[in-house]
Amino acid sequence: MPQVSMTVNGKATSGDVEGRTLLSAYLRDHLGMTGTHVGCDTSQCGACVVHVNGEAVKSCTMFAAEADGATVDTIEGQANADGSLNVIQQAFQDHHGLQCGFCTPGMVMSAAALLKENPKPTEQEVRDYLEGNLCRCTGYHNIVKAILAASGQDVGAIAAE
Repeated sequence: MPQVSMTVNGKATSGDVEGRTLLSAYLRDHLGMTGTHVGCDTSQCGACVVHVNGEAVKSCTMFAAEADGATVDTIEGQANADGSLNVIQQAFQDHHGLQCGFCTPGMVMSAAALLKENPKPTEQEVRDYLEGNLCRCTGYHNIVKAILAASGQDVGAIAAE
């Protein structure tokens, strides 16, 4: 069995994995990072989004071995150093950007990637960026609102759908 080594949320880790082990399974089953949700196993839902070397990746589409030597950030590593919610997580809470919470880790990770690329996106840019993330509960309106709020923008003018 091949061994993989990676830095996950700032901590070095390594372990033996079968060649077919997906990154999502490695994070969840080997490292206990259960915040990375698996909703479809077909890269349709986006619940498993993590950052690999700073890029948003659906972890169900990548083998753990492909992340050997990489830096991986998961939802568990998004909180502030003191354990408080980061600005995106707080905005999701403040603007009711979640209901059941299943899609939330992937949404937060996608939002972080978007805001890194585009610190002040428009409402349409947020909606376009989230195209690969499915939410069955919220209708996306408050998710978009939360992401715009996290970017420091006024969300009062966003029309309800």
